[in-house]
Amino acid sequence: MNNAQFIVRKVAVLGAGVMGAQIAAHMVNANIETILFELPAEADDPNASVVKAVEKLKKHEPAPLSVKAKAGFIQAANYDQHLEQLKTCDVVIEAIAERMDWKQALYEKVAPFLGEQTIFASNTSGLSIDQLALAFPEALRHRFCGVHFFNPPRYMHLVELIPCAHSDALMLDNLESFLVTYLGKGVIRAKDTPNFIANRIGVFSLLATMHHGQSFGLGFDEVDALTGTLIGRPKSATFRTADVVGLDVLAHVIHTMRDTLKDDDWHAYFDTPDWLRGLIDEGAFGQKTKRGVYQKVGKEIQVLNLADNSYRVSRGEANDELKQQLKYSKPADKIAVMRNSQHMHGQFLWAVHRDLFHYCAVQLEHIADNARDLDLALRWGFGWEHGPFEIWQNSGWKRVADWINEDIAAGKCMRDTPLPSWVTKISEQEVAAVHTPHGSFAPASGLLHKRSALPVYRRQLYPDLLIGEDATYGETIFETDAVRMWHTGDKTAILSFKSKMHTIGKDVLNGIQDGLEEAEKNWKALVIWQTEPPFSVGANLKQATERPKPPQVEKREPAPPSVFEKFFKQFKKSAQATVLKAARELDMADALMARKLAEVEVMIAQFQQISQALRYSMIPTVAAVDGMALGGGCEFIMHCDHTVATMETYIGLVEAGVGLLPAGGGCKELAFRAAQTAVENDPFPQLKKYYQTVAMAELAKSAEQAKEFGFLRPADTIIMNRFELLHAAKLQALALAESGYRPPLRQRAIPVAGNTGAATIESMLVNMHEGGFISDHDFLIGKKIAFVMCGGDLTPGSLVDEEWFLELERAAFMELLATEKTQARIEHTLRTGKPLRN
Repeated sequence: MNNAQFIVRKVAVLGAGVMGAQIAAHMVNANIETILFELPAEADDPNASVVKAVEKLKKHEPAPLSVKAKAGFIQAANYDQHLEQLKTCDVVIEAIAERMDWKQALYEKVAPFLGEQTIFASNTSGLSIDQLALAFPEALRHRFCGVHFFNPPRYMHLVELIPCAHSDALMLDNLESFLVTYLGKGVIRAKDTPNFIANRIGVFSLLATMHHGQSFGLGFDEVDALTGTLIGRPKSATFRTADVVGLDVLAHVIHTMRDTLKDDDWHAYFDTPDWLRGLIDEGAFGQKTKRGVYQKVGKEIQVLNLADNSYRVSRGEANDELKQQLKYSKPADKIAVMRNSQHMHGQFLWAVHRDLFHYCAVQLEHIADNARDLDLALRWGFGWEHGPFEIWQNSGWKRVADWINEDIAAGKCMRDTPLPSWVTKISEQEVAAVHTPHGSFAPASGLLHKRSALPVYRRQLYPDLLIGEDATYGETIFETDAVRMWHTGDKTAILSFKSKMHTIGKDVLNGIQDGLEEAEKNWKALVIWQTEPPFSVGANLKQATERPKPPQVEKREPAPPSVFEKFFKQFKKSAQATVLKAARELDMADALMARKLAEVEVMIAQFQQISQALRYSMIPTVAAVDGMALGGGCEFIMHCDHTVATMETYIGLVEAGVGLLPAGGGCKELAFRAAQTAVENDPFPQLKKYYQTVAMAELAKSAEQAKEFGFLRPADTIIMNRFELLHAAKLQALALAESGYRPPLRQRAIPVAGNTGAATIESMLVNMHEGGFISDHDFLIGKKIAFVMCGGDLTPGSLVDEEWFLELERAAFMELLATEKTQARIEHTLRTGKPLRN
């Protein structure tokens, strides 16, 4: 490879199956020209198979496409007619079935058509890259490697990059940089060993869980109750995850381990259980066939009962005492709680962790460069909160090592293989840790290895840190209990919220005001960025009452399906948890019960003032957004001069879900944006679309969709990698500052849709009400939103200023808040986690 700048203009994906089609989808999400190949169909259209696969992408959940319109950018092709197009592709990714002979035959067919600089990569999940490379002419092997995406490719952060013996070093560096910035991935360099890193360890963990679950006599649902969020893993836990992945896929991976890891000391456990083979033989592959370990009958979730090979109602629960102990124990004490538990659930969890630690320690030097790569692979590829070595280190390295050795000696472990000598050496150090601020332990060298020095990682000002690594977020400018303002050595000030879920209460509002005043005096620009997602779940009106915080209680169920749950039902754990907490933070119950509505109104007025201050500050304001931006959080980003958002940002004005309307400037801002596109002073055509979004409390499921909904502007920036967010936002802020920034002039002549627009919407509501689709209170909420967004009882085309809209927002918000039915909706949602349609 030469040293010219590496640019990817076009990509081809070979194979339009589930993974191939979704990889192609993610490419067009990133605005990369993409060709999707498949065998020619026997139908009239030889590309029919690709066309069908692309249509499926539009219906799949969670959505592989950032917006459905992106599907139209995937170009269909087949191997008989279009191989010449490969010459124009910079990267070609093979994603056909996991058959060595099929892949090699395809390589021989396409190799003559590759361009002189084309990188060819296999998306294999575990086949040997060196063996696959043999199908290429020797002269092309330096441009071949493995690039293993995890399912679903849009959402899973991990990509394993696996070189073959001939892979060019510069080619690998260029490909890694492309994957990180342009596709938003976390790249781990894996060795060419069966199943690489994440699947090797993740599938072993699953097999160990199956083994111990059977040993302890636990049902599948009981195992899932123990191995999900309780221990920092996805809600889908073990067997629900197997159903989602596909039982046939799982069996294939186990089969690969059995056939290729014959010298592994744990080889005896690499076998497909009889019950799993039985389900596969019956065509019960899991979620894709609607039956697997679990099945849904009506609204009832049923689980396979091995005793009689039938299904029963799923009701597995973890032991209450153990749950409480794990919930309230310090993270460092959780493993000890499991080991010392007298209940079989605790003993089961200790056994699962013990054998996982044991296996990781023995295999580390064979499959990964260092402990960091293994831990990040499990976090990014399987959605674990922490990797195995992180948990071990945090629980006391020497203490856990001693416990493992005791169990090996007592014959309790799955194998009696001794822990490697490096484990003892770590135990003997003054600070017994595999992860330190200076690097992570690499057994091959016995040294600490620093993170990659590739230039692309300089963009990650604060990368995904492991337990044991330091995170110092710049130098403090000022700090309160609610916010911290800081900098990184340049003239950009950064403001971060300290409230739970970054809710916005009086103290945060005051902090933003102080931050704006400080920034105008001494800094060139202000960036609002949170050290971890979400950006903000909105207003914390509970704070208006100044009452003491209630004691901690059990987690409520997820928020109403109409707003959140439908989209996130099968989404990664971190997003599910964010949605759940977001619903809890909309807590206005204290204020309502105390009838302190006047204090709430004061807070709403302050909220509006801060929104306007962000818009008209004398220095540029940039919102750096990742995760949720709901309600007031959405309104703040709408008022900043510019927004830089990650693709996986979920933005919405969701107040209507609990019987309210946006009152922090959101209705005003959408009315203004509609007016900007008005033809002959008539904003109604666009306003109608914005109205529906607000009235239905719609949540944009990507930053691209947020542009369609009007929450982001066309000129706002979307990036793919959340760890590059602050870097990109600071550059945008400084670019504005260096361009002779002046705030926009205040809007004093905004044309309104007026009473005619409101009447048009009301007639739609009347039809829905008479048809029984909405209740009396739904009708009232819809009317209020329409009245505000249309500018009140004015003649269409009348010109008003921003304050007019803000006053309408405040009045309508307080009128709805004062109604018993809105209060009942809020209370019911907080108490039950379910919507109330009263």
